[in-house]
Amino acid sequence: MEHKRIPAKDVRAMCGGVSDMSLWRWLNDPTLNFPKPIYIARRRYWREADVIAWLDAREVAA
Repeated sequence: MEHKRIPAKDVRAMCGGVSDMSLWRWLNDPTLNFPKPIYIARRRYWREADVIAWLDAREVAA
């Protein structure tokens, strides 16, 4: 599972159904430390484990 790559639509769903603009803002806000995507054929993919770790860290901080 740690090597699984997921597209932006799956990341948005995991993060509570946020918009693509919210993802863009999170990526451009260094204080949030949102995981950076990997670009494959001009599409964005994230490591699923990175997104889960980010979400878990946000729950602890809240």
